[in-house]
Amino acid sequence: MSPSPESEPADLGGETSQTMDRGLALLRLLTTTRSQGATVTELATDLGVGRPVVYRLLASLAREDLVARRADGRVGPGMGLLRLAVSVRPLVVEAAVPHLRRLADTVRATAHLTLAEHGEALAVAVVEPTVSDLHVAYRVGSRHPLEAGAAGRAILLGRADRSGEDVVVTDSELQPGAHGLAAPVRGTPGLEASVGVVALHPLDPARVGPLVTSAAERISLALQ
Repeated sequence: MSPSPESEPADLGGETSQTMDRGLALLRLLTTTRSQGATVTELATDLGVGRPVVYRLLASLAREDLVARRADGRVGPGMGLLRLAVSVRPLVVEAAVPHLRRLADTVRATAHLTLAEHGEALAVAVVEPTVSDLHVAYRVGSRHPLEAGAAGRAILLGRADRSGEDVVVTDSELQPGAHGLAAPVRGTPGLEASVGVVALHPLDPARVGPLVTSAAERISLALQ
């Protein structure tokens, strides 16, 4: 007889699987410090295990397309990770929208959440202000290079993790007459994102900057 739902533990704490822990640690390496690919020897050194252990982990992950061997022989993230990322995107958007709405209405500018995807900045959530005479039309699905625009450059700022730099401000960089301000979403492993606002008037970093960084922090906490 299968246990009833009431008999299940109230939380997911307790014993863990060493193999699973090692596999997850390997994936973290390949998506962060070893994102350009790594050899089996390098991965074994990073994990503090023998090469045979890494070979077994890679074989299991490769079956699910979570890792792949590149033309140069190094191992890198597989396309299966992208499918997983797409599947959880609605959860990220759901967590972000209430904070974006508050930000948009406070600043009276269009607020957005942008993710890094294939070297581009992808807008996945956009909220327009409830009360505003004019605002910038910014669509979900809009893409642009990470190196251009406040949203993309804020994601790069998050990658660099430079202390003392919290926001990126741009003027007419992607659209004539549009002013942008964005901050990276930090503290959520595996998520490369930024929160920003875009307006038809200049944005005061001293006033708007803390509002945007606060929204980014709240979104990060909501995802943890």
